[in-house]
Amino acid sequence: MIIGIIPARYGSTRFPGKPLADIGGKSMIQRVLEQASKATSLSKVVVATDDERIAEAVRRIGFEAVMTRSDHPSGTDRCWEAYDRLVADGIIDGNSMDYVLNIQGDEPFIDPAQIDELAAILDGSVELATQMATVDSAAMLHDPKEAKIVINEQNEALYFSRSAVPYLWGVEPDRWHEQHAYHRHVGLYAYRVDVLEKLTQLPPSPLERAESLEQLRWIEAGYRIKLVATEFQTQSVDSPEDIEKIVKSGL
Repeated sequence: MIIGIIPARYGSTRFPGKPLADIGGKSMIQRVLEQASKATSLSKVVVATDDERIAEAVRRIGFEAVMTRSDHPSGTDRCWEAYDRLVADGIIDGNSMDYVLNIQGDEPFIDPAQIDELAAILDGSVELATQMATVDSAAMLHDPKEAKIVINEQNEALYFSRSAVPYLWGVEPDRWHEQHAYHRHVGLYAYRVDVLEKLTQLPPSPLERAESLEQLRWIEAGYRIKLVATEFQTQSVDSPEDIEKIVKSGL
């Protein structure tokens, strides 16, 4: 069984209160919940938050929220605390739950089929899984906000980087994406429950600190991250301006 957990923090640096932002008459967290709850692969969907205002908004529309600490360094840590609390409170059976799927709380129009697409490979042997999409432009390839992925023949991650890797010797950088199959990270995560618990006990690693990408901590510790190709295009919200663009586009 798979539980979907949506980390939703109130105190975003760039956009405080982002989960409660109105998008066409519904809060962003409501839109994420409604989409995630349509995924057929999830046995349950809950919100993990550090703010009672978010929790109340979630409960008011008939969904579940779990209160977590405010000092978590990442959504991964928040997911584990929420899962652990749900088991301790008897809300879910820890013996029957196999995976936790971390659903980004700032993607209000995530397609449920994208969630099912990732869940389809969770066969018990997979430790961690996430998604990747093709890089189709030089601008995307060289954008440090886009994490690029180097994979092996088994579609497991060898490395994540904000830089364009590999470096193509003798080719103009603006043409690299035409000469090599580059992939960018798409941020759904699936963790096998036993692995998730261990991840939260790992200290920050040198490569993680260098790139500011927590996935590198897992790779350095020896965990395998399976990649699933996706063609879904997600719309993430990082600022109020992003909401304006979404509304103008007709949702």
